[in-house]
Amino acid sequence: MKVAHPPLIGSFFLPTLGLAVFSLALGYWISRRKKGNINNDEPNVTEKSSDDTVGETDSMSALDNLKKKKKKHDCNCGSKETSKFEKQPSQIKIMYGTLMGKSKKFAEILSEHVSEETPVSVVNLKECDSEDIFVGPDTKDTLFIFIVSTYAEGSPPEDAEWFYKWLEDSALDFRVPQTFLAEVRFSVFGLGNSLYFENYNVIGRNIDKWLSKIGAERYAPLGLGDENVSESLHGNIEADFDHWCEGILNLLKNPQGTTEKKSGCSKGNDCCSKKGKKKSVNRSQKKKNNIVEETDVTRDSDSESDTNEAVVDLEDLGSFVRVENKAGEDSEEDEEVTTVDGEPREMLTPQLRESLTKQGYRLIGTHSGVKLCRWTKAMLRGRGGCYKHTFYGIESHRCMETTPSLACANKCVFCWRHHSNPVGTEWRWKMDPAEFILEGALEQHAKMINQFKGVPGVQPHRLAEGMNPVHCALSLVGEPIMYPEINRFMRMLHEKKISSFMVTNAQFPEAIRQLEPCTQLYVSVDASTKDSLKKIDRPLFKDFWERFLDSLRALSAKGQRTVYRLTLVKAWNVEELESYAELVKLGEPDFIEIKGSVTFCGTSKASTLTMENIPWHHEVVTFGEKICSYLDAYGLAAEHEHSNCILLAKRSKFFKDGRWNTWIDYDKFHQLMQDYYLSDGKATFTSEDYMAPTPNWAMFGSPEHGFDPVENRWHRKQPKKDISGC
Repeated sequence: MKVAHPPLIGSFFLPTLGLAVFSLALGYWISRRKKGNINNDEPNVTEKSSDDTVGETDSMSALDNLKKKKKKHDCNCGSKETSKFEKQPSQIKIMYGTLMGKSKKFAEILSEHVSEETPVSVVNLKECDSEDIFVGPDTKDTLFIFIVSTYAEGSPPEDAEWFYKWLEDSALDFRVPQTFLAEVRFSVFGLGNSLYFENYNVIGRNIDKWLSKIGAERYAPLGLGDENVSESLHGNIEADFDHWCEGILNLLKNPQGTTEKKSGCSKGNDCCSKKGKKKSVNRSQKKKNNIVEETDVTRDSDSESDTNEAVVDLEDLGSFVRVENKAGEDSEEDEEVTTVDGEPREMLTPQLRESLTKQGYRLIGTHSGVKLCRWTKAMLRGRGGCYKHTFYGIESHRCMETTPSLACANKCVFCWRHHSNPVGTEWRWKMDPAEFILEGALEQHAKMINQFKGVPGVQPHRLAEGMNPVHCALSLVGEPIMYPEINRFMRMLHEKKISSFMVTNAQFPEAIRQLEPCTQLYVSVDASTKDSLKKIDRPLFKDFWERFLDSLRALSAKGQRTVYRLTLVKAWNVEELESYAELVKLGEPDFIEIKGSVTFCGTSKASTLTMENIPWHHEVVTFGEKICSYLDAYGLAAEHEHSNCILLAKRSKFFKDGRWNTWIDYDKFHQLMQDYYLSDGKATFTSEDYMAPTPNWAMFGSPEHGFDPVENRWHRKQPKKDISGC
């Protein structure tokens, strides 16, 4: 006869006993591995109050001797907490995970600065495993610094994927004690490269959170690169990193500097509602050694409250100082400009220079660049020009593509630079004069053209013409309208009889209003709704949509030629016809360029764009025809099938005597600009004053589909299909 075991023994007692034994073994193993020697002194354990033990499971009671001393009040009100790390670390390990190399660069830069003070090693996380990182007798004297990026949809780089997963599992596993890494001190810097705002820096934030959750002590505040840039005065991710590094270096020189917390409720509870003076750290720097210095900021306090001090996280300093000084609106903000030896720092850091140079840019000074367009190379060989040749009559081999500002306020998903250029929302860098930039651009452009001397197929007369550009496309990379001397720069172009094609991302409406006439002013309209603009352009301004709409209103007030540039990203923005039509009515541009997004240049975790997002030319044409059905004032004027682009134009202005007049009379334009300058802006003119007839081959529906018949169409040879089966 079988006897059934009582349910208590079979389903509860044995698993509970097994869990308790496992917990005891785990606690013993951890204590041995963390100490390195079982004979070391046991941690100082104090008797807990009854409140401290409420809610703890029986299985965890065996690990009580490893837990930290707890405070009776979580808010630490009126208490004085001293960190157990009261001396400098004996060594520093900088751990990085990288895909495109930026985290590695940052790790090497930090290593160069701290190596003089403390022995330092730079380690790729892929070369480690969880057993090696935090284990060893010298762990408690080591500072671990993690520099890790966030990529598309909140994923870590492949090098750090195992560590990220291991750390997550450890932090969420109830069997791992909260003192697992009690003798580890760390700091984290996250690089925000994700596609969506909600995932910016999620990897850095989680690493910081999980390390703290399992007992590691934060040596320096979490650093967030590219986070809240609209409120930052640093301008780009490199400057954010530099600022965070300065905090690390300051702590290494003064390890006692942030070990005390006096009074104040760190959690903002009502029990600490009385507030007095607070000390914050100002971002102004000492001119000689670049070390952040402390200044007192006093706020109004209750007469009965005592003077309290609080430690402010480094990443919160900017907003804290601005709130404190908002009422005065004095010169404090000017003092917060990131400087080097008392001067604004350069936009181009060494790593940015290296990256952009590898991409073929010729850099000019501290924030400008020039690059040879592929259409310039094509027209030198007689293989045809770009769509601007078809639409507006420019000579592509005589066009110089440049920008006086490599920084941009957007991080568009279709940007073919993979976001290697700086980002920022305001000019906070050293500024080169316009004369220097233009002279350097013309010199570098001529050198690049000269390199084609003797190249097979290059036409000698076009090579000679290319040495002296007559067109300038201010659309290379970045946001040229950010450059404070942009009007002077364009005036110098016009004085040299060089036309100006300015492109802006519609985030600086006041700059558009203050802009003097140019040959043609473009505004990028990459989406028609707030949500899609956020996903596609990834603007840095919090009020990006309001700025976007205001920029379109500013465009409508311009008398010269204006253009909406629509970049279609298939499955992202092509279904927003009615919304696009409303935006067109708001800005009333002369022309609308519709492009099937830029040439695909490979995959990158900085963007999830794939070949599936690139529409075919017939899809671009269909989109243009549909939007014209919502806009009676516009018609299909020209197309350039070779670059997957079509042009819509206002009928009332540019359709005269049965033909389109989208081309530009450049000689007439320069004469009008000369009169404008001589009259101090009183001699105004409109886009109709310098238009010219569009040739038949360039008009929409022509047999040439926008390819100039005097050129020789060149088709790239298709590689033979591989049928080897390998």
